[in-house]
Amino acid sequence: MRFILTVVPITAALIIAACSPSAPPAPTAGPTPEGSVASTPAPGKTAPANPALGSPEWVAWVDKTLAISDDGHGPRPDTPAWDQAVNTKLGEEAPQAKPGSAEWQQAVDALLRTRVATH
Repeated sequence: MRFILTVVPITAALIIAACSPSAPPAPTAGPTPEGSVASTPAPGKTAPANPALGSPEWVAWVDKTLAISDDGHGPRPDTPAWDQAVNTKLGEEAPQAKPGSAEWQQAVDALLRTRVATH
């Protein structure tokens, strides 16, 4: 009798535990493997924290995000030709402000940060 009173509750508990959904694994802060597609953003796909608009860091991020001067080909960053290439890459979403102006840079920054956050 003692055997039944001990084994039946333990067996029931094991069956319930086996049928219960497990919690998803907690994200780790460690390095991710190079082959991981979903967890590692592509180069240029993470926005820099607080770069000054028009700074070399910001221009490099925009250039890399839109692949303007890919592998050294294309217009030099922060030139009128580069500004036009940015507008071309942005297509219909390109800012209407004068290319290279502070308003244009702000609009490009906001648009790219939105794109990076959603992709």
